[in-house]
Amino acid sequence: MNSYRGARTAMIVGAGVAGLTAATALAGAGWQVEIAEVNPSRATSGWGLCLTGPALRALAELGLADDCLTEGYGMSVITHVDVDGEPMGQARLPRLIGARRPAMAGMARPVLHRILHTEAERRGVVVQQGRTVTAVDQEGELVRVQLSGGTVRQVALLVGADGIRSSTRSLLGLETSLDYHGQMVWRALVPRPQWATGIHQFAGKADTAGLVPISAGEAYVFVTENGVEQSVLPEAELVPRLRQILKAFPGRVAEIRLLVSVSESVVRRPVLTAFLEGAWNRGNSVVIGDAAHAPAPQMASGAALAIEDGLVLAEELGRHESVGAGLEAFVRRRRQRCRTLVETSVAIAGLEHAQRHREAYPLTDAGHRLMAEPA
Repeated sequence: MNSYRGARTAMIVGAGVAGLTAATALAGAGWQVEIAEVNPSRATSGWGLCLTGPALRALAELGLADDCLTEGYGMSVITHVDVDGEPMGQARLPRLIGARRPAMAGMARPVLHRILHTEAERRGVVVQQGRTVTAVDQEGELVRVQLSGGTVRQVALLVGADGIRSSTRSLLGLETSLDYHGQMVWRALVPRPQWATGIHQFAGKADTAGLVPISAGEAYVFVTENGVEQSVLPEAELVPRLRQILKAFPGRVAEIRLLVSVSESVVRRPVLTAFLEGAWNRGNSVVIGDAAHAPAPQMASGAALAIEDGLVLAEELGRHESVGAGLEAFVRRRRQRCRTLVETSVAIAGLEHAQRHREAYPLTDAGHRLMAEPA
């Protein structure tokens, strides 16, 4: 990586899971990395997420899997429950970081972001809060990056890791559609019931619900509401509306419904997917994570893909003599894996919408088997 002019400098747009992981991996490979994050604070939205086996495997390469398992909640089983409240079977996910360690971990998003921020900064990454990129130009072997406020950087590498609505993607002239799938996803933070030692997913007559532990004392409830248009509800209506949706489920969901009543906040988001069919890179610039490939949440693998992206990007840049060649290799290596995961998640969303839950479970298993393969 010494054939281009100047130091190995990188600007990353977005301090989310993809951006922080890429920054950490690049810094570990000797890059000087700066992150521009539009949010003026480090607060992150959303309650929780699931780190599946591939995510833990990638985090282990960064030395962070143990921190995530310590502060999250390790699990290995998904329990499926039918519309009558009866168990339909369990899916045991592959343990990719050792037979005696959990297959996955539920985590609070703010906790994961704190762990990733801490490690990135320990490796020398500079995070600029309240800043974003407003213009990008390739100038020879360097990228000229203009930041909000008028500051200009010249770097060897620009990485857009700014989410499904990526502004970096637009600045690079890389266009894709955002597809809505007729579903709104709800999440609420609740106390963890003692019986919840793994993920529970409940099939309903209209919707799907579930519970994911994220620590010894906490879990998050999720509900996939089917057949609805995108909309924004007043904050005061969220808890009563979620409790009403959960009322249609039998069995243990009744206990979950009561827990939602004491939740301090509920979030509701549309199920959107995106896949960048054309190039993911222009010159020495590239988009990663949800900016390039955003799956539906049904596979719980968006974080895994984003974390893998960061490691693979650093690996491929280290294997090639120019940044451009490294980016081309990165895209070739990631495209089919990410495409298949996005398509699988969309297929599962469609089966849920049609109340064909038993057909969705084999697709979920196939998706996890795919992700268990090396990245």
